[in-house]
Amino acid sequence: MASTVGVIFSSINDEEVPELTKVRSKGSIPYGGRYRIVDFALSCMVNSGITTVGMITKNNYQSLMDHLGSGKEWDLARKEGGLIMLPPYSDESEMLYRNRLEGLKGSSAFLKKCKEDFVVVADSNAVYRIDFSKIIEQHIKTNADLTLVYHEHECGEVNSYMMFETDNDDRIVSIDINQHSHGVRKHYINVFVARTSYLLNLIQTAIARGYSSFSGDILVPAAKTGNIYGYKYTGYYQLIDSLESYFKANMDLLNKKIRTELFGERDIYTKVNDAPPAMVSEGGKVVNSLVPDGCLIEGTVENCILFRGVKVGKGSTLKNCIIMSESYIGDDCNLSYVVSDKDVSVADGTLLAGCKQKPYFINKGTHI
Repeated sequence: MASTVGVIFSSINDEEVPELTKVRSKGSIPYGGRYRIVDFALSCMVNSGITTVGMITKNNYQSLMDHLGSGKEWDLARKEGGLIMLPPYSDESEMLYRNRLEGLKGSSAFLKKCKEDFVVVADSNAVYRIDFSKIIEQHIKTNADLTLVYHEHECGEVNSYMMFETDNDDRIVSIDINQHSHGVRKHYINVFVARTSYLLNLIQTAIARGYSSFSGDILVPAAKTGNIYGYKYTGYYQLIDSLESYFKANMDLLNKKIRTELFGERDIYTKVNDAPPAMVSEGGKVVNSLVPDGCLIEGTVENCILFRGVKVGKGSTLKNCIIMSESYIGDDCNLSYVVSDKDVSVADGTLLAGCKQKPYFINKGTHI
């Protein structure tokens, strides 16, 4: 693979999932029993041979830093390169960046020091598994200025993201932003590849011309005059842009095919926590659920995603629930379609129910 540096936004569009980002950045949202969302973009970069990654921070990033540490679990604790936390400032001022372009401006000093020829920029707001080396190969082969990764799927009722059209060679000919549409479209998944020098020139031009939008001021005009290509990603992809999509992304792991695709061939790395094995007592029962280390199950758990250290009391029944770390569910409780943040305590005999379209959410540290 050609020499490549990675840049990851850890906090873009945190406001989309306010329930989960009150106390953390979007990238550090817990997922799948033991992971964080940022693990996917970061692990894909490492598995693709990228050994220098800049992590652009913003608000509530203490949880993110606790999770990432020195980058040891991703083999990024290195004397040269490795995992580098980038400050959340738009330039040399003390103002937090307000959008993607300002975030890239703030990372320009980091990019100027990098010797790598190419840069991969990604968000940490989705679950997927991508081989970035294949995107780099196409980028070089087509001699593209930018290569934008897209996924084809049905448009939702509200489209607040970028979609585009390509010709037969996958060259992008038009870009639509925040357009209502129907049917299957090519959705940009906020992953792109460029030569490092080209991206730095884009940033300098944006600063000189007072641009404020990376997509509107740079990508849309470049689609008309530049050499921009799309790269079609055909694997599993789930954007986390609401509590409902977060619920779906977790429940998808109960599908063996999806679970194998995400975790089968190469590892998705995460912070290692030592804990005793999960225990299901004589009266406990687990059906089609993910139950990690440190859990104690004395009731019934069905179609659920549990995180480390969860305890389910005697006579309790949990169905279609996501229960995060160190939470306690008392005796004789009945929970259905519930998403519980960390350190939650539910008293004996409690009945809580949501639905698939609108799960019932419990804030971190709540006692019910």
